[in-house]
Amino acid sequence: MRFCPLFLILSGIAFLQLEAASESLNIYWIDSEGGGSTLIVTPAGESVLIDSGNAGVRDPSRIRQALVDVAHLDHLDHCITTHFHSDHMGGAPELAALVPIHHLWDNGLPEKDPDGNPASNWPLVSKSYKALPVQERHQVHAGTVIPLKGSRLQLACVISRQQPWLQPTWGNRPRTDSNSKPPLKGPDGSDNANSSAWVLTWGPFRFYDGGDLTWNTETQLVSPVILVPEVDVYQVTHHGLDVSNHPWLLQALNPSVSVMNNGSTKGTAAEVIQTLRALPGLQAQYQVHKNLRADEAGNNCPDDHIANLPAQCAGHFIHCRVTDGGAVYGIEIPANGHKASYVTRQK
Repeated sequence: MRFCPLFLILSGIAFLQLEAASESLNIYWIDSEGGGSTLIVTPAGESVLIDSGNAGVRDPSRIRQALVDVAHLDHLDHCITTHFHSDHMGGAPELAALVPIHHLWDNGLPEKDPDGNPASNWPLVSKSYKALPVQERHQVHAGTVIPLKGSRLQLACVISRQQPWLQPTWGNRPRTDSNSKPPLKGPDGSDNANSSAWVLTWGPFRFYDGGDLTWNTETQLVSPVILVPEVDVYQVTHHGLDVSNHPWLLQALNPSVSVMNNGSTKGTAAEVIQTLRALPGLQAQYQVHKNLRADEAGNNCPDDHIANLPAQCAGHFIHCRVTDGGAVYGIEIPANGHKASYVTRQK
């Protein structure tokens, strides 16, 4: 992993600027114990939740705490469900009982189990999801842009139901190896392959959230042309599992910082860790949980970059605060006092 000297020089000064800035874009990676719950709060005070975690009290309560107690908001403007798996949409009914949800965005609720499992509890799950008391529902398509206040702010869907956005606002890039074919893995018949993926832009700052998009489908974003921009922050897709995180996509995104919403025994696959560490632009890696499997040696980032260690698995979150119109951003873990600052690469 390579560290930029400028990052080291500015690490103290820039974070003080973050604390003092009045206008900021905030991203919270909420601990869903290996599920997905990413809260975005815009400079205008609008809120977007990408995935609502697992069913039950735990995850919706943690989302509410971040939204109400930390971000000081009393409702969700937008809730996005990237795909219909229980660790990404199961918490929606309980969350809707805790805070009002104005707009719900998803791929369109299927009538049958999206993984094709006839013995699943999908009828019960879909009934609860269908009954969500939201003001308005929207179906997501490639190129869908969430309506947010601010001319320099955009949250756009780059792929949905295995259909990529062919004309993104940042344009596309030809591949230097256009004659080669991306390596593929076995076919994925689950709803992970249909996951929507999103790029958040504020001025020069860019963030990618790919839900649980899987390996073969990811190639559509980078072959035959590259349809994603380089980003500053990469939410490691599918909790860091190696059925996702295609190296061609990671190389195209070339993030400065990665954040993994893993569980203590879910995610942090060695193949993904090594692919990330080989990226030329990567400066730091973060994890919501420490990997406690037998392969933990070498497959964890430093302890101060991990929100929940074995002795403190209490739902701690990771926070990114972007200021100066998107020019600088900080990553902090309030539970352990870690703070670091970074400068966006795009100008």
